[in-house]
Amino acid sequence: MATSQVETVGSGANKLKLAAAVLLLLAGLVAFYWLGKQGALVQWGALLAALVAAVVVFFSAQTGRDLWAFGRDAWREVGKVVWPARKEAIQMTAYVFAFVVVMALFLWLTDKTLEWFIFDLILGWRK
Repeated sequence: MATSQVETVGSGANKLKLAAAVLLLLAGLVAFYWLGKQGALVQWGALLAALVAAVVVFFSAQTGRDLWAFGRDAWREVGKVVWPARKEAIQMTAYVFAFVVVMALFLWLTDKTLEWFIFDLILGWRK
């Protein structure tokens, strides 16, 4: 039987950093609206400064470092993918479009046949 692991926020310092990042983000949003009369430059400056500070604090926490490592590993895996050649990609796209057209025609024909069968033959609504 496979056991699943649930990762939780571990240390108190990590929790504090995450809470600080959230508070900085909220403070930036509040400052953006609170500084509405100061001008757009001040508004956006406060928002961007708080956002940058929140991102820096988040990535200094273990959760942020784990997210960064995940992104780095994902990018490394993308580099290992064997991508199809242009000709093969165009052919597969054409196959998909052809299949969609065939299925659309099939579903339309099925719909019209059922419509004719139910409404004309069984119910006799159309004369």
